[in-house]
Amino acid sequence: QVQLVESGGGLVQAGGSLRLSCAASGRTFGGYAMGWFRQAPGKEREFVAGISWSGGSTYYVDSVKGRFTISRDNAKNTVYLQMNSLKLEDTAVYYCVADRQNWVGANLKRAKYDYWGQGTQVTVSS
Repeated sequence: QVQLVESGGGLVQAGGSLRLSCAASGRTFGGYAMGWFRQAPGKEREFVAGISWSGGSTYYVDSVKGRFTISRDNAKNTVYLQMNSLKLEDTAVYYCVADRQNWVGANLKRAKYDYWGQGTQVTVSS
């Protein structure tokens, strides 16, 4: 079993930045693809970004390309989401996810992630 704990959410003005962190614990972290999803009030949950085990492959939903960057530090069992130029529509609960398989490219979006964190709220104000 893998436990995922997100941190770094909060309230920020439009145009500002936040960095989310996700610490993984439990059984071995090795070989896992990781990612972030989000769910805004009244909307379906959507994929935001994914990263392969090595960090060499990343994939983003079109709405965050050029603004968000996903990265990971396997030595610390941690994945990050740097969010810049935040917009009102980025307001959501952000969930960290992990999959027991290592995916690359568009498969990072298609993966059925096995593990989910509890979520952290990101609120962007005008």
